[in-house]
Amino acid sequence: MLNVGDKAPEFTLPSDSGKPISLKDFAGHSLVVFFFPKADTPG
Repeated sequence: MLNVGDKAPEFTLPSDSGKPISLKDFAGHSLVVFFFPKADTPG
């Protein structure tokens, strides 16, 4: 379980185009990540 202020664990997920994207790809940048249930997305 993560708490407010904890660093996110490393993960890789496919983008909407199918290309893998890792959290480390955004190192040094501000990033907001939204997670939606698959049932609520076109994928």
